[in-house]
Amino acid sequence: MAEKITGAEALLQGLVAEGVERIFGYPGGYIIPVFDRLYDYMSQIDTVLTRHEQGAMHAAQGYARTSHKPGVVIVTSGPAATNLITGLSDAMMDSTPLVVITGQAPSDMLGTDAFQETDVIGITQPVTKWSIQVRHASQVSDALARAFHIATTGRPGPVVLDFTKDAQTGLTDPGYAPCNYIRSYVPRPETNEFDIKRLAEMINRARRPMILAGQGITIAEAEEQLRALAEKADIPVAATLLGLSVLPSSHKLFKGMLGMHGNFGPNINTNRADLIVAIGMRFDDRVTGVLEHYAPQATIAHIDIDESEFNKNVRVDLKVHADARDALDMLLPLVNKASHTEWSESFDRHNAAEHELVGQEAAHGSDPSAPATMGETARLVSEAAGEGAILVTDVGQNQMLSARYFRFTAPRSIITSGGLGTMGFGLPAAIGAKMGAPERGVYLFTGDGGLQMTVQELGTIMQYGTAVKIILLNNNFLGNVRQWQSLFFNNRFSMTPLLNPDFKMLSEAYGIECIDVACRGELPAAIERMVASPKAMILNVNIRETDMVFPMTPVGAAVDYIMINPTEIYKPQE
Repeated sequence: MAEKITGAEALLQGLVAEGVERIFGYPGGYIIPVFDRLYDYMSQIDTVLTRHEQGAMHAAQGYARTSHKPGVVIVTSGPAATNLITGLSDAMMDSTPLVVITGQAPSDMLGTDAFQETDVIGITQPVTKWSIQVRHASQVSDALARAFHIATTGRPGPVVLDFTKDAQTGLTDPGYAPCNYIRSYVPRPETNEFDIKRLAEMINRARRPMILAGQGITIAEAEEQLRALAEKADIPVAATLLGLSVLPSSHKLFKGMLGMHGNFGPNINTNRADLIVAIGMRFDDRVTGVLEHYAPQATIAHIDIDESEFNKNVRVDLKVHADARDALDMLLPLVNKASHTEWSESFDRHNAAEHELVGQEAAHGSDPSAPATMGETARLVSEAAGEGAILVTDVGQNQMLSARYFRFTAPRSIITSGGLGTMGFGLPAAIGAKMGAPERGVYLFTGDGGLQMTVQELGTIMQYGTAVKIILLNNNFLGNVRQWQSLFFNNRFSMTPLLNPDFKMLSEAYGIECIDVACRGELPAAIERMVASPKAMILNVNIRETDMVFPMTPVGAAVDYIMINPTEIYKPQE
């Protein structure tokens, strides 16, 4: 009979069996038994000590989204567990698979307000796919196997295992069996052939079809199927923020980003299309604008693996409950080869007008002594970064402008906080993204506000030598809030000016080289030096505090109501 092992040992054996190569975490009192056993697994599992539990969560998110493996986080109880909530909420909204393990007080002390005890299950259930408390060593292997199955199948998301201390130290039989089935949980629905035939008929009849591509395509690894469908039926493709990079930016049928700060062509033609095929996206309010005036001429078909997304925001004419790859594989043979040249070119004309009216954000200016613009900085970094570069963003103006002007050449090339909009996400997510794809260049665009929310993770870079390139767009303001205050609140800049530290001194204290870029004339040489460096580096770029992100569809407006500056609205010629 095999010798019994502790619950902590069972946990680590299970992680090895699941193919886990990296953990992000932070030790503490009620998780020490796990970290003690982890000491003997260092050759099998690389453990990354972040500087804050929220940093561990966002790093695990970045890792999951570049590696296509679940991110794993291990922390202790109480404040460590509550520090995870932002990351759990973010991962839940953006469909990121995480397996999160928290320590907990011993079973016989639960409910006594023991030191660092908190109701982890009650707190985390609303923002996870599944959460469970493990109180006995015998439950560890089964709970872990279920956690990986739930986190990684269907619409991915975070799960939490709350692990009491006695479950870690108690004894159980060895042996781990991965989970492939849970009764009543059907993560990959069987695609309805009749629905696919109806969708093919809609596409074959359409004169002005349009595909709205979301992150579900990336999750399903359906980029090639999307490309084949778009090319065969000559359908223009526009992407949500998280869907960017499902097609190369240079592809003739890729027409840009949807939504509040999206491109002219997709936003105008959303309300002119006669068919919209939405794939792996959730019709977020930042994409649709006011719903009463959304896509009034279009028949709408929606492909999604999560049935709860159907008709949640936008009423659709056809629901296709399916994995995106399964649906597209079945759809492609039924779709006729077609040409929609005039329709496709109408996107290009609107986007050309956008370049003329607001493209100066990314164009070379005439004064090299002027502060750089955010758009020009993003464009120059993208050009220098070359093929396969990954864009990571924080949240705010830095996010919108880098997403607009960065050029994507490969899938899984944008890591950003979409649904929750978490400031502070960028720095730890970039660390995780680089660890998940060490062969690719990782470029973080962040603002001075967002960087300071998780700035302690520079210590993680220092400890592990993670070669993240950080472009700090520094305007001494909370820029996105400032823009709204300027446009809609009579220039009342309440609590948005920032008194910032000397970022060069701060970064060098962490052993990270920093280049101060005072004006746009200094940008090219600084970017070249950053890209060429094999180490982490920060560009602290001086940005005008008054710069804004345009185009912009304000809250409460139709998606085709597009501001091109604070006082003008885009009026199409056709």
